[in-house]
Amino acid sequence: MQKLWICALALLPAFTAQAQQPARNAAISAMVQQVSADSLQSYIHQLVSFGTRHTLSSTTDKKRGIGAARNWVLQQFRSYEAASGGRFSAMLDTVTLQPDGRRIDVPVNLGNVMGLLKGTDPADKRIFIVSGHLDSRVSDVMNRTSDAPGANDDGSGVAAVLEMARIMSRHAFPASILFVAVSGEEQGLLGADHLAGKAEKEHWEIGAMLNNDMIGQSTSSGTDLHDNAKVRVFSEGIPVTADARQLQQIRSLGMENDSYSRQLARYIKETGERYTDQLEVVMIYRNDRFLRGGDHTPFLRRGFPAVRITDMHENYLHQHQDLRTENDTVYGDLPEFMDFEYLRKNTCLNLSVLASLAGAPSQPREVKMDVSGLSNVTRLYWQRPRSGQVKGYQVLMRETTSPVWQRRFFTTDTELTLPYSKDNYFFAVQAVGDKGLESLPVFAGR
Repeated sequence: MQKLWICALALLPAFTAQAQQPARNAAISAMVQQVSADSLQSYIHQLVSFGTRHTLSSTTDKKRGIGAARNWVLQQFRSYEAASGGRFSAMLDTVTLQPDGRRIDVPVNLGNVMGLLKGTDPADKRIFIVSGHLDSRVSDVMNRTSDAPGANDDGSGVAAVLEMARIMSRHAFPASILFVAVSGEEQGLLGADHLAGKAEKEHWEIGAMLNNDMIGQSTSSGTDLHDNAKVRVFSEGIPVTADARQLQQIRSLGMENDSYSRQLARYIKETGERYTDQLEVVMIYRNDRFLRGGDHTPFLRRGFPAVRITDMHENYLHQHQDLRTENDTVYGDLPEFMDFEYLRKNTCLNLSVLASLAGAPSQPREVKMDVSGLSNVTRLYWQRPRSGQVKGYQVLMRETTSPVWQRRFFTTDTELTLPYSKDNYFFAVQAVGDKGLESLPVFAGR
C-alpha cells in the first residue's frame, strides 16, 4: 500500500478556485489548431442553402428540404472515409414515424446521419457520441414550407460535428467516436430518442454523449450582452433513472452534485479550458434551460451520461422566428448574426474533450473508501480499468462546496491513503494512460 502524508505546512495555503491543470497533449493540441472558422462558415452557408430543414419537409427534393440536407451531410462524412485508413464509415439511419397527434401529422421518414470512427482496441467497447440536430423551424413548429435557415439552431452544432469528423477521422483512438446529425429535435427529440433507444437495445457502452445545440451566437436579445469567451454546459444532478436505493445512497453520501453527467461536465470544463484559449466553461446545474430540453435528454432517460453544450446567451430574435423585419429589427436565424470565431472555439472545446476521452483508458472500477473505522485519514482503493494502457491514477479531491476538483494526487498503485477527512472532502479516481490522457473520474463511494 502506498501512503501519502503531507506535512502540516503544506496544509496551510487555501485551495485555489481551479484545479491545477496537467500539460496539454501535443497530438490533441495539433488537432485543435486545425479547426477552421472558414470551414465552419462554409458548412453553415451550405446548410442554409437548403431553404428549410424542417423534419416534415421533403425527403426527395434534391435541392430543398431535410432530405437534401441529410444527403449532403452524408456525402461530407463519406468524403472523410478515404483518409481514415478504413476506420471511419458513414451511414444514414432511417425510421418511419406515424402521426402522433402532436408534432407529427403525416407519416415521416426520419433520418439520422452518422459517421463512426471505430476504435483501434478490440477490448475497448466504449462509444463517445457527439451530436447536433439537422432540422430547423420557424415560429410555427408545424410550418414545413417557409424558409427556416437554422444557421445557429442548429446548423452550428452540425457544422461542429462535421469539422470534428473531418479532423479526427485521420487519427486513431482506442475507443470509438460516433458523430451524428440527428433529425426531429424540434418535433420532440425524435431522432435522439431513436438513437438512444437503439443504443439501449443493442447494449452500447456509451462513455459520454455531448449534445451541441446552438453554439455559434454570442450576442443576447433583451439584455444586449455580448460574450464569446464563455459557453454553458448543462448537466443533470440526481439521475432521472435513480431508484429508491440509489436515491438513499445519494442522500447519505451527499452525491447530489456527483452524477456521471456532472462528472462529465467537470471534465469538459477542465479539459476544454486546457486546450481552448479565451474560453471559460460555465457549468449550469440543471439538465437543460428552464422548462426546456434537448437531444441529450433521451440518453439521460436511459441511464447514459450526457450533457448539453450551448451559447452563453440566447438570442430569441434569431431563434424559432419567421424571416421578417419589424420596426427596423430583423428576425430570423440567419448566418449574418453568427460569430464564427465563437463557433470555432466551441468546436475546439468539443474536439479536445472527445480526443481526451477516446484516447484515455476506461474508468477505474469499484472505487471505494475504507469505512471500517472512524478516522481523520481517508483510504481509497479501486480496481484497474477493463481496457487501456494505464500509467497510473489521479486521486481527485475537493471541498464539499467546490464545483471543481481542487487537488490531485498521482499514484501507480490501486490504493492511496490521504491525511484528509472524508467528512470534509469529496474524492474521486481517474485512470491515466501512457500518453497522459485521463479517464472520466469515478466518485469514491463506500
